[in-house]
Amino acid sequence: MPAIANPDLHPWYLNPDDAVALQMVLASRLRTQAGPALADIRTVAGVDVSVRDEVSRAAIVVLRFPALTILEVSQAQAPTPFPYIPGLLSFREGQVILAAYERLTVTPDVLIFDGQGQAHPRRLGIAAHIGLWLERPTVGCAKSRLTGFHREPGQNRGDFTPLLNARREIIGAVLRTRTRVKPVYVSPGHLCDLRSAVQIVLACTTRYRLPEPIRAAHAAAGSDQQTRHE
Repeated sequence: MPAIANPDLHPWYLNPDDAVALQMVLASRLRTQAGPALADIRTVAGVDVSVRDEVSRAAIVVLRFPALTILEVSQAQAPTPFPYIPGLLSFREGQVILAAYERLTVTPDVLIFDGQGQAHPRRLGIAAHIGLWLERPTVGCAKSRLTGFHREPGQNRGDFTPLLNARREIIGAVLRTRTRVKPVYVSPGHLCDLRSAVQIVLACTTRYRLPEPIRAAHAAAGSDQQTRHE
């Protein structure tokens, strides 16, 4: 059973101003590094949360890689503890995700989140934030842009353009996962770089726009496919 690497990283019950201040501190602890290489990955997990009637339900689905067959599904639910505020999604969903993670019997080599990694105003989207708790490689793969600007990528699968912040720093990639289909927004979370993040998302994408681990987590969480802006 995988353990939370940093179980006392910070308290969750914060007001929005304190949560923003904490994000800026935590972002400095992220480690963006090469890898994991595709050849070294044996399991990849998708992470998603649905919220209905103020109850949050998290799902983590672990798939074999590269076969992308489901190996394990873990779920947890709890009262939703934080309002929906774009940019602070992890304070709304983080605790229930960690509860689902603790119920796994397999430790994923990499986790792909339905949300942002470092493509975030304070460089700490949900994939990056939870990556610090887990000390596992994490990737953000979002359906919509939270921040930054970009050129439109080419129309072919695998085409991408950089996502830039106001200082023209690269914070992610706008990636076409299927030819002539809307792109997704990919960014590294923790213990991963952008090149690896793009490779992992592409390797996990088959006939659909979203990678298979996220699709499986959507289904397990009971998501209604609504767009969340992180």
